[in-house]
Amino acid sequence: MEVLKLTTKTDESGYLNLNIPTELTAVEVDVVVVLNPVPTDGKQKFKYDFSNLAGRLIWQGDAVAMQRNLRDEW
Repeated sequence: MEVLKLTTKTDESGYLNLNIPTELTAVEVDVVVVLNPVPTDGKQKFKYDFSNLAGRLIWQGDAVAMQRNLRDEW
């Protein structure tokens, strides 16, 4: 198995053309492509929004008092 990493550009229509020389000749290979856009400033800034993955709890009451009550049960 050989792992190749390269940075290239897509053309104006969004196509990615790869021409990668290998030492393999006339064999069947599996190809895995991971596209990770490279930011123009060189630093990746992720701003994840997890609101669709978890609900929100609207608490009515004193949270500290409830914690103390639960802890005192032990």
